[in-house]
Amino acid sequence: MDLAIFDLDNTLLGGDSDYLWGEFLVENELVDPLFYKQENERFYEEYQSGTLNIYEFLEFSLAPLTQHSQEKLQQLHQEFMHQKIQSVWLPKADELLNKHRQENHFLLIITATNHFVTAPIAQKLGVDDIIATMPEKINNHYTGKVAGTPCFQDGKVVRLSQWLQNNDFSLENSYFYSDSINDLPLLKQVTHPIAVDPDEKLKQYALQQQWKILSLRGKN
Repeated sequence: MDLAIFDLDNTLLGGDSDYLWGEFLVENELVDPLFYKQENERFYEEYQSGTLNIYEFLEFSLAPLTQHSQEKLQQLHQEFMHQKIQSVWLPKADELLNKHRQENHFLLIITATNHFVTAPIAQKLGVDDIIATMPEKINNHYTGKVAGTPCFQDGKVVRLSQWLQNNDFSLENSYFYSDSINDLPLLKQVTHPIAVDPDEKLKQYALQQQWKILSLRGKN
């Protein structure tokens, strides 16, 4: 089976689940609203500009997970899916995934957003597997630290390489769909790199390389 790999945020979703989770926490008064909103926006701007310090961001974004039991977190995530993710669902993303299913491809999401936020989204999308930044757990409780390599920029290449070693796949005739210049290291590794509603930096690079560019938003 060939691999069809997909970024999640602003690619298969019409928004960023990490940022939206932060909004959800603020709007439901689960964090200090003023501080968290300011920092959430700052980190998102840094991500978009390609200047994000992933470890600083993860220290910020994983901290709220330490404040609740697993049962409470599952309940909050269900509310998050309803309040935030439903509105950024893209029918054309479902169509794209179905197209690859029909071609008997293995569907793999690879995302910098942590596994707690993204695993239920990937399940709803019906993909075969997900590689995400892993929050550390000890005794079934989140510690606020990251386990292993963050799945970000070159880290996506590292994490995918580890995954390939443990699964019977290669990057021969592989696809990778992404919106972000942060994913350039992995886009360069696959057979078929595709820019999806790309940011300006990725758009210019994709045009220079004559990569396919597509949109999963809107009616056209």
